[in-house]
Amino acid sequence: MKSLKEQIIELKKKKNVVILAHYYQEADIQDVADYVGDSLGLSIEAAKTDADIILFAGVHFMAETAKILNPTKKVILPDLKAGCSLAESCPPDLFKKFTDAHPDHIVITYVNCSAEIKALSDIVCTSSNAIKIVESVPKDTPIIFAPDKNLGKYIISKTGRDMLLWDGSCVVHEAFSLDKLIAVYKEHPDAKIIAHPESETHILETAAYIGSTSGMIDYVKTNPNHKFIVATEAGILHKMQQEVPHKILIPAPAKENNTCACSECGYMKMNTLQKLYNCLLHETPEITVPENIRKRALVPIKRMLELSK
Repeated sequence: MKSLKEQIIELKKKKNVVILAHYYQEADIQDVADYVGDSLGLSIEAAKTDADIILFAGVHFMAETAKILNPTKKVILPDLKAGCSLAESCPPDLFKKFTDAHPDHIVITYVNCSAEIKALSDIVCTSSNAIKIVESVPKDTPIIFAPDKNLGKYIISKTGRDMLLWDGSCVVHEAFSLDKLIAVYKEHPDAKIIAHPESETHILETAAYIGSTSGMIDYVKTNPNHKFIVATEAGILHKMQQEVPHKILIPAPAKENNTCACSECGYMKMNTLQKLYNCLLHETPEITVPENIRKRALVPIKRMLELSK
């Protein structure tokens, strides 16, 4: 009998499906994907695919972004409950009141937000291009940045821009323990700490490199050091280890003890290989975005993709 992976690979070819997976997905899902990447890379792939169906192995806002870019294609997600703590920290009704109170501000939103929030934005960004996007705005133009306050603070430190920040955050990137990180570093003083800019400032201050998930992988590949402590969701370690099989990768420890003593996104891990197969077989759950919201959300996403070239 064919394995589940083999059945998925056969089925996706038969149905002309492209499987896009985020670095934080479980290893088995990454192995059957056509493309594994960060939010920017996945957005670019979603924008250029010629597949009939996009199966998004990630969380809800990522699949929504693919649908916004591909209104005529079917977009499916293995589990509709795969949400995002950061996206949920920014309710559209409250955010609209916030932006309405500051009508002179350009609104830049991190891609980790709902379609409704994107529709209220002027430009969307990812952690890969956030600094470039912010620096594209004239210096005398005030900026609202949402929803991630930690990413916003990091951008402010790098650009000197005085941005108005929405008070949102990612539970995964706020779960790292500084005390435990220092203890791990004492055990491995020859390691370099690398971190995602969604992490809290005290974690970022320990890092030799701060960047997006794809940026972190590139750094580990090109840096001559042989050992790294990785402060982002532990799912990245699968692809990262494939790229540098000869190097030692240590997940940064979380504040609370859990199954791996690292920081994992429960939402990302809701997708399983079995759910992916069922999704592919039945072409459901399907992602839909109301056309009036989709059209408005498309504008800031297109601006981001244009500025990212």
